[in-house]
Amino acid sequence: MRVQMIFLGAVLAIGLFFTPPAFSAEYSLEDLYRLALERAEKIGLSEGNLRLAETSKDKATAALMPKLTAFNDYRQYNEKKYNERNALIQPDSTQQWGVRLDQQFSLSFREFTAFGMTKNNIEKSKLDLAAIKENYLLLVAQAYYEVLKAKKNLDITTSNLERLSKYRDAAEKRLKVGEVTKTVLLRAEGELSGAKADQIKAENGLALTKAQLVRIVGLDADFSLKENPAQDTPMLSLPELQNTAFSERSDLKSLEVQKKLAEQQVTYANGAFWPNLGIYGVYQRSAQDPDSATLNKESTYAGLSLTFPFFEGGLRKAEWQEAKIKENQARLQYADLKKTIGLEVETVYLDLVTQKEALIFLKDQLVFAQENYRGIERQFEVGLANSIDVMDANTLLVSSERKFNEAAYIRQLSMLRIKQVTGAFLKEVVPENR
Repeated sequence: MRVQMIFLGAVLAIGLFFTPPAFSAEYSLEDLYRLALERAEKIGLSEGNLRLAETSKDKATAALMPKLTAFNDYRQYNEKKYNERNALIQPDSTQQWGVRLDQQFSLSFREFTAFGMTKNNIEKSKLDLAAIKENYLLLVAQAYYEVLKAKKNLDITTSNLERLSKYRDAAEKRLKVGEVTKTVLLRAEGELSGAKADQIKAENGLALTKAQLVRIVGLDADFSLKENPAQDTPMLSLPELQNTAFSERSDLKSLEVQKKLAEQQVTYANGAFWPNLGIYGVYQRSAQDPDSATLNKESTYAGLSLTFPFFEGGLRKAEWQEAKIKENQARLQYADLKKTIGLEVETVYLDLVTQKEALIFLKDQLVFAQENYRGIERQFEVGLANSIDVMDANTLLVSSERKFNEAAYIRQLSMLRIKQVTGAFLKEVVPENR
């Protein structure tokens, strides 16, 4: 029994030794883009709208095609009837069958207008899908940088906790030899407790931002992020950026197509005031029981029909007025969005310029704060600086680290934002949209 237990323990130990450790998945920003496009419900809904638009084109194509129908009519009468000359006028039963070809269209050719509208509607759905993808991927990037910023903030609080722990220990040693008062130690312990609270907040903040990224992209809870190196690409002037946005923004292009659709809708509504022309051809066979010498057993014929509704309660006029109102609304929406985009580009441009300039000074401030803390720390060790000097230097260092961290990630996000507002973001991150 003892030998068996030893053998079992050895097997378990070997199994644990050779079992590969579980690693959390690591994602770059490009990986998150790809996963978001595959899993996002909003994008799936927009793709469904595109498929519906493509289906409407098939329906419009069917309206242009002639209709071929087969028919069969059988009738059973209760009795035979004859006229005065004893000729059969009602048999026991009759049957007619054949095929009929019908084509009907308006003399305004509004059916072709409707077909053209479906093609523009498909184009609009594609542009709407691109705009939704672009906005969603920017949301992914924002969540990505929020996680990195929260992680960096946790590192800052951890470093602060280590510095304050070291300072507290130094204050305790100096109190024992009588170089400082107990107030210095109490101040150090108070600052250390505050740093511990800040670390807990930072840990919770990191957990919250990761949860938000999980929700947006659809990741597993256990993951890590690969940070992309900061890039500083040359930027066009503000007028050039605005002109690029006017020509490349998917949402503006979508409204431009919407204007065309509204114009076509007016043309389609005008077509209701035109008559409709119908063309038909029929092949028919007949039989009856009892048979009759005058029965036409087979016939083929064609015909034309012209219909025009003179009065329908004002429906056509109301539909035309509605189309004209929508056409004017589409023009106004396009003009309004163009102005909004111009202001949006200017806002993001100025924000990015501000972030770039501010980051230079914040980096200088961080370097100064680091050197200042190291100098004050050495002076405190030899008794040339007091506890207030150390706390002030540490507070400045923590504040500088946080400001620089915040500005660095906001700048990275602003660089993506400038691409998004000019319509270049999706083409850059999704090759098939180029």
